[in-house]
Amino acid sequence: MSEILSVSALEILDSRGRPTLLASCRLSNGSTGQASVPSGASTGAAEALELRDGDPNRYAGLGCLKAVANVNETIHPAVNGREFATQADLDKFLIDLDGSPNKSRLGANAILAVSLAFCRAQAAQRRQPLYAHLAQMAGLQPSLPQPMINLFSGGAHAGGQVAIQDLQIVLPGVSSIRRTLEVASDVFRAAAALASDRFGMRLLTADEGGLAPAFKSSEAMLRSAVEAIEAAGYRPGEDVALTVDVAASQFHAAGRYLIDDAALDRSQMVDLLERWARNYPLISIEDGLDEADWTGWQLLYKRLADEVMILGDDLLCTNPARIQRAIATDTANSALLKVNQIGSLTEALEAYKLAKRAGWKIVISARSGETEDDWLADLGAGWAGDYIKVGSITQSERLAKYNRLLFLEQVEALSLAG
Repeated sequence: MSEILSVSALEILDSRGRPTLLASCRLSNGSTGQASVPSGASTGAAEALELRDGDPNRYAGLGCLKAVANVNETIHPAVNGREFATQADLDKFLIDLDGSPNKSRLGANAILAVSLAFCRAQAAQRRQPLYAHLAQMAGLQPSLPQPMINLFSGGAHAGGQVAIQDLQIVLPGVSSIRRTLEVASDVFRAAAALASDRFGMRLLTADEGGLAPAFKSSEAMLRSAVEAIEAAGYRPGEDVALTVDVAASQFHAAGRYLIDDAALDRSQMVDLLERWARNYPLISIEDGLDEADWTGWQLLYKRLADEVMILGDDLLCTNPARIQRAIATDTANSALLKVNQIGSLTEALEAYKLAKRAGWKIVISARSGETEDDWLADLGAGWAGDYIKVGSITQSERLAKYNRLLFLEQVEALSLAG
């Protein structure tokens, strides 16, 4: 049992200079835990509500003082002196305390911050590394996920200079985090040189650290990624593969996909994605259709599910009900797991296990607005994710997670999943 002595929160800033929460939890035996929560730019309609103040005179309405007050003035008095045997017990208490279907009363950011801080405090109480505590909580054998590393960005992460949001590289044949980051650095440098030569751009990066040249089309981004891989001395599709986050909901309007000066219907959009999969070394297509276009997703699944990961982010929102629907209707075969989309560790684990039972791949994912907190690396390892999507190899909020993975590999002696 873990008796909570206190929980508290304060407003801090994320990697985009926008407010978020840092929560602290102290147990009666003196064990403590802290955690900060991320925030997304490209968000799904079914995500739990991230509570913002709405005061235009502070941070353009994005302040989090209401969520902070909910931790300090509502959650703290409710949990002070209470004992919780498990993470699930605490999370259920917080969800019931909120009482709304989407955590809109207390805020998913407030609830998740407390959920994570309690998890860290319990790990400290049990004298376990966080990843080991998370693995025990889930009943899993820990292992390291394979990184999906951001190379180029567009869409909501880079000012919309090109429609698709992110292009990542994956090293399917590499057996260590250390070597993965070495190769990724080679490819990133080659891509930066290409961007400088072709676009005359300085080393400017997008929200998640990816390069953001003014590509003329989405396909030009794909071609340039292949060129960068080759320029770095690697073989596209063999040494280095690609994944793409289309984020199609961001350019879907009135039943059409407005991409590269074209207005495509769902069938034409699927045709485009199929052509990319045939012509480029893609192993995953994330959010290839709008989050409400279930028919389009089913068409994409029929075309490509045997060849690539049909990865749901905005479609699924780490929501067990939506994952169950996707399983039942052959809509996706992989899930992006973003804990703050659902708002508690316990619900995220339910989503994870549901997808895993269906034979899906799991991608543990950061958000575009991150902090230097590294709990996501421990989550990816403890829950044995197939992949982890953190961002590029620039910017401290990204590197904190990669450096934690390096520590888990080289000091804790964990190995890559699979």
